Amino acid sequence: MTRRRTRPFLLALAGCALLAAGLARAHEFKLESVMTGFVKVEPAELHLVVRLPLHVIATVKFPLSGREIDLAHADPVVERALTALGGDITLWEEGRPLVPSGASGRLALPSDRSFDRYEEAVARIARPLPPDTIIYADQGYLDAHLTYPIASPGSRFSIRTMVAPELRDYLKLAVRYLPPGDPGRAMVITSRSGRVSLDPAWYQAAGGFVALGVAHILGGIDHLLFLLCLVIPLAGLRRVLPIVTAFTAAHSFTLIGAAYGLSPGGPWFPPFVETVIAASIVYMALENILGADLRRRWMVTALFGLVHGFGFSYGLRENLQFAGRHLVVSLLSFNVGIEIGQIAVLALLLPALALLRRIVRAERAGVIVVSAIVAHTGWHWMIERGEVLWRTPWPALDAAGAATLARWVAGLLLAIGAVRLLARRVGTILAWVERRRANPE
Repeated sequence: MTRRRTRPFLLALAGCALLAAGLARAHEFKLESVMTGFVKVEPAELHLVVRLPLHVIATVKFPLSGREIDLAHADPVVERALTALGGDITLWEEGRPLVPSGASGRLALPSDRSFDRYEEAVARIARPLPPDTIIYADQGYLDAHLTYPIASPGSRFSIRTMVAPELRDYLKLAVRYLPPGDPGRAMVITSRSGRVSLDPAWYQAAGGFVALGVAHILGGIDHLLFLLCLVIPLAGLRRVLPIVTAFTAAHSFTLIGAAYGLSPGGPWFPPFVETVIAASIVYMALENILGADLRRRWMVTALFGLVHGFGFSYGLRENLQFAGRHLVVSLLSFNVGIEIGQIAVLALLLPALALLRRIVRAERAGVIVVSAIVAHTGWHWMIERGEVLWRTPWPALDAAGAATLARWVAGLLLAIGAVRLLARRVGTILAWVERRRANPE
């Protein structure tokens, strides 16, 4: 009877682990196209100046003379392209969509560098192309200048791009927002970004980064497998909570430090972090199989949590552009989102594991089987990421590098001490709660 009840349990857990492994993918590099733009706010007008590569607006057919664009007859097509662009890139003022009151544009050569600055881009669009200019089909740019009437320069503005939405994240809009009396800030969005606030309020930034943190942890299969390895052999909230607290405190420390640019630089560090994350999964899975001392697990969890924090920071770094002037709020909100995601996973995982422990007597066998499958997955990740790391040049350990290393070692030791103290406090509180339940008088 025990075998009959154990076999479906083992098969179900093995299937879940294999499914998770199949969903995981290494980070990929994409061939991308980039549109460059500026959003300039003036007392009564808002200006959108944008440059589009011609190959991303293939639906706009310019007249050709052989392989060259017939510039003498291209103006009507440019006008149609400007009209379409006014609908594809939408701007809002306090939630009200803006309608362009004027538009001008022209074609530009691939060698044109006038979009390095807003003033240069506006001046270049205002000048006609020399008649002897040669621009080949699907090469060069379409430069556009759209003007929108606004109610107040102090309003909150937002933007959305739907240019070639079929290209999804392959087509990016790098836009610089230039409000009055401000040097401006840059961000990169795609058609999948939706409507993006150019100058978000603190509560908008907080809400967006909480959602981003939840999505990041739920989409990070390697982080979830590490969390699974942490709690598989643990029974009861008293044993789980200090471990998860240690992981949370540790990754919060490095996440915030990395967001402020305190993490080691150089191309070697990201693949190093990814390799160590994979190694942490392998280690925890092997520890489950061999039956290590779970009373010391919080210490190993804290060490690996520091590395996982760097991994979380990569998901945050490319989105800090949407924080506006609310960097601290966005950092804390992102971390809160990660914790909400972890709590949601544990809320589903812990009752399921508790139920299975009641049903299946061969609990130890289930832990070994699932941990072995997770270790196999983590091993392949570790080898693949290790190969990338091996091909990456390492920095020379000069005086500056040694000083940075010393600062991080001191910081890590301080963080480990803080995590140890916090984990003990949590364990003490949980023990007191259990004693109160056992002896209510």
